[in-house]
Amino acid sequence: MSHSRFKMTTLLRMLLGAGPLLSLLVLNLVHGSDNATLPLVMWHGMGDSCCNPLSMGSIKKMIEEAIPGIDVLSLMIGKTVIQDTENGFFMDVNEQVSMVCSQLAQDPKLKDGYNAMGFSQGGQFLRAVAQRCPSPPMKTLISVGGQQQGVYGLPRCPGESSHICDWIRKKLNSGAYTDTVQKHLVQAQYWHDPLNDNLYKKHSLFLADVNQERVVNETYKKNLQLLDKFVMVKFLQDSVVDPVDTEWFGFLKTGQAKETETLQESVLYREDRLGLAAMEAAGKLDFLATEGDHLQFTDEWFNAKLVPYLR
Repeated sequence: MSHSRFKMTTLLRMLLGAGPLLSLLVLNLVHGSDNATLPLVMWHGMGDSCCNPLSMGSIKKMIEEAIPGIDVLSLMIGKTVIQDTENGFFMDVNEQVSMVCSQLAQDPKLKDGYNAMGFSQGGQFLRAVAQRCPSPPMKTLISVGGQQQGVYGLPRCPGESSHICDWIRKKLNSGAYTDTVQKHLVQAQYWHDPLNDNLYKKHSLFLADVNQERVVNETYKKNLQLLDKFVMVKFLQDSVVDPVDTEWFGFLKTGQAKETETLQESVLYREDRLGLAAMEAAGKLDFLATEGDHLQFTDEWFNAKLVPYLR
């Protein structure tokens, strides 16, 4: 036992021996410290579900073991696991975000605030929650491989959904910004075509809105800046997300599809349309990187790099 912890233990014993009233006070203080850990809300990625024992279920268990007593809510979009998986492909993202906002607002465990962790597309969806629904307050947002500036390509899907991905690719290539595709295909709603910038800005139902591409919504900007931390994780050998720079809020330069730019080089940042420049100046943005393909990380890395943000 460390010297400081020994002193604390001795002090507690002395106080607990001082009488029932003081004992009750000390117990209440100790109980309050246990409750200091904020709940965690998680949103899974494309082709996954809230409760897959090999993915989100395993991560939930790992966090609960690392932080005893933490409440972890892994979001289910729909009434069943099957619906949850399907909705990750076919349910209007704006409707999904509204559904989650309503669920969080009605959860008494979250009323004093919560942390959020989004995996792959769940990263940008939870950011939309932060921007649109400040109550209950999100404190820290961790985007694990999230596509914050969208994607321009769909190299492959994780898991067992390759046939769906083949179909999605055809739809995206044939008309990502048509009303039907936008409304009924999740990936189209964060499809960001640098060669058709005007079409993207005009017809993107989700991403162009949350990224302030048309007008600056001051409420979005204000709400995002309420975060204590916005953490973005990039996977250096990612074969699913294209371009991978989107995981750090970078993207392809407009008008071509080869050269990328960082967040800091973008108009979004230079004009501070979303408040990200102010957040970085305040020390609220953290950029993490890890070796490996999309969402491939070790337990050791996760516990060392991400769990500390949840304590």
